[in-house]
Amino acid sequence: MEEKGKILIVDDNEDVLFALNLLLEPYAEKIKVTTQPTRIRHFMETFHPEVILLDMNFCRDAISGQEGFACLEEILSIDPKAVVIFMTAYADTEKAVRAIKAGATDFISKPWEKEKLLATLSSAVKLSKSRKEVDRLQEQVMALKNDASLPELIGESPAMKKVKETIFKLSDTDANILILGENGTGKDLVARMLKHFSPRSAEAFVTIDLGSIPEQLFESELFGYEKGAFTDARKSKPGRMEMASGGTLFLDEIGNLSLPMQAKMLTAIEKRQITRLGAVEPTPIDIRLICATNAHLFEMVDEGSFRQDLLYRINTIELHIPPLRERGDDIVLLAEHFLDVYRRKYKKDITGLNREARNKLLRYAWPGNVRELQHIMERAVILTENTVLRPDDFLFPSPKTGQKETADEELNLEQLERKAIRRAIKLCNGNMTQAAELLGITRFTLYRKIDKLNL
Repeated sequence: MEEKGKILIVDDNEDVLFALNLLLEPYAEKIKVTTQPTRIRHFMETFHPEVILLDMNFCRDAISGQEGFACLEEILSIDPKAVVIFMTAYADTEKAVRAIKAGATDFISKPWEKEKLLATLSSAVKLSKSRKEVDRLQEQVMALKNDASLPELIGESPAMKKVKETIFKLSDTDANILILGENGTGKDLVARMLKHFSPRSAEAFVTIDLGSIPEQLFESELFGYEKGAFTDARKSKPGRMEMASGGTLFLDEIGNLSLPMQAKMLTAIEKRQITRLGAVEPTPIDIRLICATNAHLFEMVDEGSFRQDLLYRINTIELHIPPLRERGDDIVLLAEHFLDVYRRKYKKDITGLNREARNKLLRYAWPGNVRELQHIMERAVILTENTVLRPDDFLFPSPKTGQKETADEELNLEQLERKAIRRAIKLCNGNMTQAAELLGITRFTLYRKIDKLNL
């Protein structure tokens, strides 16, 4: 028996269980035995066997095999892809055919021939593992479908040329990368380029935005769960780290990871394995990790809100993405790119931007970076009646004028936060995602602050 796996043996004869356990122990990874068919569900949910050796006839009925078929039906209701081998001392062709049609993988007669039994079990273990691998590959195929095209990183400024050069220098490495930059600078695009120009370019690229996931869902999203691990876990599901195995995992907003989850993430990276919620055995993983954040992680380490050992694990190489205001004429290049995208989308006959419009774009500070420019260009294309975009086609947020703030108000952080949040929400017409981008925080953080400040 070449392939080793976990085997569950179900038979009402203790002598048979003893003999099979003794025979198979050198050839199996682990073996569990039971005389009670009612215990099958328990072992499937806790032991997760690759193969189930199931007696067809129990004490109530020694010949017909009805109890065995009932057990098989229950097993397949729990896991439709379970690999089950029937055993019986009353073998005949009709029962064998019926067993296969009912969903059994194979059929073994008692008394068994050792070599035939070992060969049958080895094939069954291979089948079970291949089915699990197919499930994992299907998850990766879905991830690849979301990453089918090479992203376009537009920019010819010295700062962006340096970013591109660094990406190409890293094309032969599997090192973990930490991407730093303000919200809206294009950290996700850089992550996709790093994946594209890497030894894992043909493998899965799995992303997870840690800023948009509630604290209680972090672990199940990252590590996955087994069926029955919690109330709504009706079937087993691999986590993002398992889905990314063999490929690249992109963790956006890594600064939002809580300290308990940081500890679990560090363990997974160091041991190169994860354990699903509700599982007993760990699952090995092989990932290339890319993380991104707009947070100041080194300051967070000093404050005690981010683990230093985890930071050292994720930032083998740091890549800094410049804000749009430091990219000079890239602003115009990006504006023309978005103009071309949206005039096609909305079927508008717009030929370009005039000089005054370009100058206005270059003078603006772009607190929301490339993402803000994209939104403003889309709005201009939709609303303009001109064939060439002019300065009055671009409406930028401007500071409020009016009553002066007192010195106390200027120095009160809570009051400043209240005003900044209200202003951002108003400027974005209630769009919370855009408001969060203007404030330089995640939408999840914005909701927390609104709740904290009773806004």
